[in-house]
Amino acid sequence: MHGISHWIVYSVGFAAQLFFAGRTLFQWLNSERCHKVTSPSAYWGLSIIGASLMFIYGIMRDDFPIILGQFITYFIFLWNLEVKGVWGLLSKVLRSILLLIPIMAVFFLLQDVGTFVANMFKNKEIPLWLVLFGSAGQVLFTLRFVYQWLYSRRRHESILPCGFWVISLIGSGVIIAYGIIRKDPVLILGQSFGFVVYIRNLMIGLYNEKEDEDAGD
Repeated sequence: MHGISHWIVYSVGFAAQLFFAGRTLFQWLNSERCHKVTSPSAYWGLSIIGASLMFIYGIMRDDFPIILGQFITYFIFLWNLEVKGVWGLLSKVLRSILLLIPIMAVFFLLQDVGTFVANMFKNKEIPLWLVLFGSAGQVLFTLRFVYQWLYSRRRHESILPCGFWVISLIGSGVIIAYGIIRKDPVLILGQSFGFVVYIRNLMIGLYNEKEDEDAGD
């Protein structure tokens, strides 16, 4: 952990997971209130904050899968804010900072490519198979946002479809397994909390689809 105190590193990680948990809880409660799966602006705003902190956490942990996962989804979060009409309300300075955060994170890591490769892929504490396993889990988990983005683009609005929750459940399971192997409480607790919400949103979404089908008959 680059000589950084464990409690500082985990504090950053848990702070990120608190924002992710907050977005999940807010979205879930909002969906229960509306009796349908919703995609509130706050969900994407909290996602941006959580992802920014996870970039820092991933660097501190020399954890390539974490950084990879956040980089894939970060710009999708921004896209959803734009569709929601929130992006245009932010100041130019804040928008510039938000766009630069992931680029700066990657640039920081790649300043010394040799050290980056050694820490990420030749780390004695993390065997290559585990890096690949964790990366597969992160890619699978983040594909839910790629799926959400493609689904929403076709409909020109921000939507969280049933497929999003199915992919969430599968990807989350792999990440929890990775977290258990790495003895990473941040990943284990963060992903475990989401399981209940993913299942509940899937139930609500499937119920809404059934209602729509019945109404169309």
